[in-house]
Amino acid sequence: MDWIINLFTNTESVAHIALLYAIVIAVGVYLGKIKIGGISLGVTFVLFAGILAGHVGFTGPKEILTFVQDFGLILFVFMIGMQVGPGFFESFKKGGVTLNLLSATAILLNILVMFGCYYLFFDTSNPQNLPMMVGTLYGAVTNTPGLGAANEALLSVFPNGAPSIANGYACAYPLGVVGIIGATILIKYITRVDMAAEEEQLNEEEAANPHAKPHNMHLRVENAYIAGRTLREVSEFLNRDIVCSRLLHNGEVSIPNSKTTFEVGDELLVVCAEADAEAIKAFIGPEIDAEWDREKDEVQHFVSRRIIVTRPEMNGKTLGKMHFSSVYGVNVTRISRQGMDLFASRNHHFHVGDRVMVVGPEENVNRVAEIMGNSVKRLDAPNIATIFIGIMVGIIFGSLPFAIPGMPVPLKLGIAGGPLIIAILIGRFGYRMKLVTYTTTSANMMLREIGLVLFLASVGIKAGAGFWDTVVQGDGLKYVGCGFLITIIPILIVGTIARLKFKFNYFTIMGMLAGTYTDPPALAYANASCSKEAPAVGYSTVYPLSMFLRIFTAQIVVLFFCGA
Repeated sequence: MDWIINLFTNTESVAHIALLYAIVIAVGVYLGKIKIGGISLGVTFVLFAGILAGHVGFTGPKEILTFVQDFGLILFVFMIGMQVGPGFFESFKKGGVTLNLLSATAILLNILVMFGCYYLFFDTSNPQNLPMMVGTLYGAVTNTPGLGAANEALLSVFPNGAPSIANGYACAYPLGVVGIIGATILIKYITRVDMAAEEEQLNEEEAANPHAKPHNMHLRVENAYIAGRTLREVSEFLNRDIVCSRLLHNGEVSIPNSKTTFEVGDELLVVCAEADAEAIKAFIGPEIDAEWDREKDEVQHFVSRRIIVTRPEMNGKTLGKMHFSSVYGVNVTRISRQGMDLFASRNHHFHVGDRVMVVGPEENVNRVAEIMGNSVKRLDAPNIATIFIGIMVGIIFGSLPFAIPGMPVPLKLGIAGGPLIIAILIGRFGYRMKLVTYTTTSANMMLREIGLVLFLASVGIKAGAGFWDTVVQGDGLKYVGCGFLITIIPILIVGTIARLKFKFNYFTIMGMLAGTYTDPPALAYANASCSKEAPAVGYSTVYPLSMFLRIFTAQIVVLFFCGA
């Protein structure tokens, strides 16, 4: 029995540390699956399991706990950056600008409400209170990376020992999850939303706004202007991307290239962006019913095949510069990336993991498949080098000091902000540096969740020793109440403005608010309320900038105000 006692009490042994984390994480994840009213805390329950372990004395050396905490945070924020990077800059296009401004407004209001509660309900002469309110802020908005960034910034302000802000986070988090959903529901009644009418509006918008979905149609050339002109000339005149995947001329079916000329009476199988279809029909000729493309395909061995880009050499190359049409006699008609179908524009940059629809003679399609790779097995191999190169550069970047007048210490993005920014840039522009950034969704989620639970477990274990004195016998109820105010007031203000002033669809607002608070349970509730993708679109539009601002403002607040 001595060996069991030693295993649980010898805090210096590697086995004890491994057992500590295994128990805390396993218990936290398991309990996090329990739903109350259809809502669960998810992996965040690991924090509470860690607090309990720390409170009863089941702990480890502070240096090891700090290392695991920081490494988990780095891994977590880096994988988030890799995930949101490809869509970060695109999120500012079209209606995304307004949604992101509303999201940024909500983030600013969260901070203002936090300061309001601090000055109204707490002793401002106590230097511990404002850091605790920062922890409460990030529990109220359910943002764990922000907690990590604030925790790290506090080490610069309190080099001899930073306050344990995880206790404020733990107090505010449960009501934060409930408050986000509750305030979103309240907006529905404040603005008198008709859910059926909102869904009908989405149906109408979906029909009228096809974005860049590919559209197939058979056309007969009846415009005499086109006679004798090439596909490239027609495309340039229309100022629209157009792919002609089949041509019927004098009874013969062929795969046209950019130099192929058309004649009146030719029949074409055209692929274009759905929004361009009417303009192309008006210019070339009417849409017709045709079966010849399938009949001739069987005779001439034409095939349509979906090919996966797996060769690193293809990463970042544009479709137009590959000359598939002129060299191999095949056409790329559409590209699928992360489950989304895209029109095959000449300016499209290939990324490893893209699924490309190629049409042409079977032998030539096979040659193109060899060029692109088309090896599913290769995709399963993780690109470890890119991840750790990015982490290395991110840590160096995060360690650079930026001197700002009026701040007690130089601003550093730290191990949270630095890797996040570098990961976003690699996710978006990595192909220019020949970095393969593709990671399967499951691999990204696995690394992200491992980093998150390591961070939460470490924070909880370290905070557990003082949790009872700080929360139960201290100002715990104040933190809970203030956290609830921090959660709901910005949602009610921004949600009402988004609805009444900017006329956004209610389901889009639900997704936008869930993304602003980086809160998956709120998104799950929004998705369950709507059969369309509007909540997910709203969430993904604001999530990248929101995550960045949450992490960045955490450090700004701590460095500007907590050190004063």
